[in-house]
Amino acid sequence: MNLKLSTNSQFTIDDSQLNITGSKSETNRLLLLKALFPNITLANTSNSDDSEVMQKALIGNDEIVDIHHAGTAMRFLTAYFSVNEGREVVLTGSSRMQERPIKILVEALEQLGVEISYEKEVGYPPIRIKGKKVTESKVTLAANVSSQYISALLLVASKLDNGLELTLEGEITSIPYIKMTLALLNDLDIKTSFEGNVIKVFPKELVESKEMVVESDWSSASYFFSLVALSDAAKITLSSYKENSLQGDSELVSLYEKMGVKTTFQNNKMTLEKVAGFNYQDVNFELNNTPDIAQTIVVTCLGLGIGCHLTGLHTLKIKETDRLEALRIELTKLGANISVTNDSLTLERSGNINHDIHIATYNDHRMAMAFAPLAIKVPIIIDDAEVVSKSYPDFWNDLKALNFHVSEL
Repeated sequence: MNLKLSTNSQFTIDDSQLNITGSKSETNRLLLLKALFPNITLANTSNSDDSEVMQKALIGNDEIVDIHHAGTAMRFLTAYFSVNEGREVVLTGSSRMQERPIKILVEALEQLGVEISYEKEVGYPPIRIKGKKVTESKVTLAANVSSQYISALLLVASKLDNGLELTLEGEITSIPYIKMTLALLNDLDIKTSFEGNVIKVFPKELVESKEMVVESDWSSASYFFSLVALSDAAKITLSSYKENSLQGDSELVSLYEKMGVKTTFQNNKMTLEKVAGFNYQDVNFELNNTPDIAQTIVVTCLGLGIGCHLTGLHTLKIKETDRLEALRIELTKLGANISVTNDSLTLERSGNINHDIHIATYNDHRMAMAFAPLAIKVPIIIDDAEVVSKSYPDFWNDLKALNFHVSEL
């Protein structure tokens, strides 16, 4: 399904309200914890494909578990099935998932005595996991790997006989996601510590019954920060959000303040408002802790006609697609002057954007949603637009509610 997007020439939003589904990151962590501790209940969970795949895998009893494109589910379930004593599964996914590395996590689990083998290429899914009782408790891992590897280990750690002592070697990346995981464990009265480069999770056999309410997804909110920045005038209220969020992407507030968006919080709702007469300057952002919002930011900068230099993006090369290369290709089609390295992106200041360009999405939900707000400036076509269901199935309907013209080609 290809969608053509456009708006009226003077695009404004007058105090609209949207309800955003629960955070995929929080939901998938809590789904795993609920599988370990069935007496907890969850509210406001994500309706994303990734969370549905995760839920299905956790409650099912299949020998072959196919998680399609869901990278978080691949990492978390690798750890979960490894400590699920007596259960043997083959964990697999889409053709792209079978190109995404899993070796670092497998080797970390092997330090705990877990038994995992590769069904095809060494280092990549599909993998065969034979769950067993784990008594070892010490693991060493490179600190600059995907935080999902680290969180996968931390989430199952309290169910290990002796807990877990995880030593991270080097400079730690994506710290907010690690802290989110630890905070959720602490909410269940599971004892943890994070001192220097050593994280400890102590064993816990049972937790008290408790309802865990998932905060709405900040990554999903990023597209509305972009939309407000690109509007002539706009005010949008989103629920349910906290000013002191566990989610790393809440850094959007300070980043988009530099691109003319004012954010206020009241009664678990967040209001985004365009600052009139804002003086736009080129921006230089270090996104080591928040790489998932790089796509949104660079598209915003193109739409505003400003340049940007974004660093800390090394993990983007192993996402649903090589996001840095995908951005270079698609932004170039729009007329941008952009260059990328293994961990950075530079967009030159420009005033012209090509219109009616087909944006390829590469099976990547964030490519589709990050480029969508650009329709405020020029008509664009999003190819394979249904890919948004991975994290935000209601996205196109929400844009229609904000008076975007959305038509299927």
